[in-house]
Amino acid sequence: MAGTLYVTDLDKTLMRNDLTVSDYTVREMNRLIGEGVKITYATARSFTSAYDITKDIKFRVPVITRTGTTFADQIEGREIETAFFSEENIRELRGLLPIMDRCGFTSVYIDGKMFKVFQEGPKCPETQGYIDYYKSKDDKRLRMVGSADEQWEGDISYITLIASQDELAPYYEKVRTSDSWELIFQKDAYRDEYWLEICPKNATKAKAVLKLKERLNCDKVVVFGDSLNDLPMFEIADVSCAVSNAMDEVKKVSDVVIGSNEEDGVVKFILNDIGKV
Repeated sequence: MAGTLYVTDLDKTLMRNDLTVSDYTVREMNRLIGEGVKITYATARSFTSAYDITKDIKFRVPVITRTGTTFADQIEGREIETAFFSEENIRELRGLLPIMDRCGFTSVYIDGKMFKVFQEGPKCPETQGYIDYYKSKDDKRLRMVGSADEQWEGDISYITLIASQDELAPYYEKVRTSDSWELIFQKDAYRDEYWLEICPKNATKAKAVLKLKERLNCDKVVVFGDSLNDLPMFEIADVSCAVSNAMDEVKKVSDVVIGSNEEDGVVKFILNDIGKV
């Protein structure tokens, strides 16, 4: 067996509240990785978004993005494996989510590149805020189309709706009754808006971690997190670690509570765990 696989969430776990990773964490992570320690991350972010924040850390193990939908190679800076919805899934979801014209994106792959596709027309404030933010960043992945047909065509790997809890809750109730896909419905880590995220069947952080464990022939998994969407990882881990700033529900079921995201809690735990402190 190849030892331990360490898997950390990003937002409010490895990343600080200002959406950066400290110089200390970058330096110590790279030292550990250089010595052969297997460390990676699992995030709901797209690889592009995660890479912009973590690019100084030279993860050699594939990283898990889009909540387990996509594996990526951090060194080469590219996605290497992606799950997609079936045509049947898309037909069903399209019928269940008429709100997509106002509040939703499809993550569509065209010629190997991912685009965040939304329809033209009025948007709910939360979705419009998201569009405005990424337009200000000149994000080339944003693609506006003129019709629902265009939004739902192509190889779709992820569906995202951003709005208030009250607006999204009825649609969450509609889609959660099926076992044909995976769901996350939770408040944003930094704002009051809610996100309803829908992934292909078996695309979850936990299942992606188990795939990596098997592929790397590891005999132990240690995970780190702060939020409810990290709980499935906690269930499959040998050791689950909640940062001290985690939600109470997460700390309650964790094996260990470590230092906060502002205190380099993740890397300090790994250093102690392998006897480097």
